[in-house]
Amino acid sequence: MKFAIILFSFMSFYTLGILGFNPDPSHIQADEKAEMKETVLSEKSEKHQRFINDDNENEKEVIKTVNVEATAYTAFCEGCSGVTRTGIDLRDNPDQKVIAVDPDVIPLGSKVHVPGYGEAIAGDTGGAIKGNRVDLFMEENSEAKDYGRQQIEVEVLSS
Repeated sequence: MKFAIILFSFMSFYTLGILGFNPDPSHIQADEKAEMKETVLSEKSEKHQRFINDDNENEKEVIKTVNVEATAYTAFCEGCSGVTRTGIDLRDNPDQKVIAVDPDVIPLGSKVHVPGYGEAIAGDTGGAIKGNRVDLFMEENSEAKDYGRQQIEVEVLSS
């Protein structure tokens, strides 16, 4: 019997809205709606910011920055084997981002960021690549020629 009275009382309070819940949203004022929307948006923003922060934690640290003269090359030229100094077969992996470096300036195997090219691996050397010079691998010969010769800043990244 006590259970029935408690249940009936709860249902009465619920129906009258005394507990603060009204299933009919038409009673909500414009200010309350705006506040609720702002709360929802700020919660979403906080979740998004946490996602961005988690993503930034995965970013690699810049170990050093090197000013270089950059040119481009292709693995599809006469006399080219297509295999880099570190063993990457560029003909089998034409989308691979690889740069040729002087290992005394940028160690072979380093991850680097090249403006306009993206993140790459310092995976090759070249006869003309001495000192502060790099050569960017490009799939098409026309792309390599169009790249020309540029002065850029290469960032060597942590692993």
